[in-house]
Amino acid sequence: MENHFQCTACGKCCYGQLPLSLEDALANIGMFPLAIIWTPLKQGAKDFSLVSKLGTTIKLPNRTELAVIIVPSLYVPPTFPCPALTENNLCSIHANKPSRCKTMPFYPYREEQYQAELLIPRKEWACDISTTAPVVFEGKKIVSRTDFDHEKHELLLQVPTIRTYANYMLKYSPLLVNSLAKATSQKVGGQVVTSLSSFLTATRNPNAKEIARQQLPLLKEYINKTATKAEFAEFHKNYTSWAKEMDYLSKID
Repeated sequence: MENHFQCTACGKCCYGQLPLSLEDALANIGMFPLAIIWTPLKQGAKDFSLVSKLGTTIKLPNRTELAVIIVPSLYVPPTFPCPALTENNLCSIHANKPSRCKTMPFYPYREEQYQAELLIPRKEWACDISTTAPVVFEGKKIVSRTDFDHEKHELLLQVPTIRTYANYMLKYSPLLVNSLAKATSQKVGGQVVTSLSSFLTATRNPNAKEIARQQLPLLKEYINKTATKAEFAEFHKNYTSWAKEMDYLSKID
């Protein structure tokens, strides 16, 4: 069986959170308000083995394990556009856009044989899946895979850094395990969100001060953008807390 797909540049997928490689997150540090998103999978999930390799595993008190995706992400509410999206729904950084955007709708944390599930456009997306669109998936394999393989390679290279961060957070944030376990009970998209500043501290990033200086005005901008509506309360609280952390980091000598 073959699957057809072509992007129509409708811009509908350019809203809400965007998971990034570390390389892409740092490349867009002055444009994207960033957070670290943890997405746990229970044992038995079809992508458990792959996520264990690209992320980390965590043992729960009952001795079962979670595989956890841990990625720096553009962190904005679902109804907010990507800061790089222009008024005519085109990407202002198209020539240097993140690997995640190039690989869409394929996803490297999903086993390849199941990637066809991601070729079904979400509601209101205008992706072309007609037979006139190129064949992108056939025989349980991605056909044109350069971007997919590049993104997966980026994720493999960053695994040691991601695990350093995970170990740090598990040591100094004892409630994190409970939060991750609770997230697995949610029907759709259970996640835990932590700050970029905690990541910079845990990994001893030598550029932490400059990164903080570039993130701080973005966080302040999104504090204002999320100040008036209750639906954005969680985002507003996080931006406010993280701005304080980034302000502190930006002044460390």
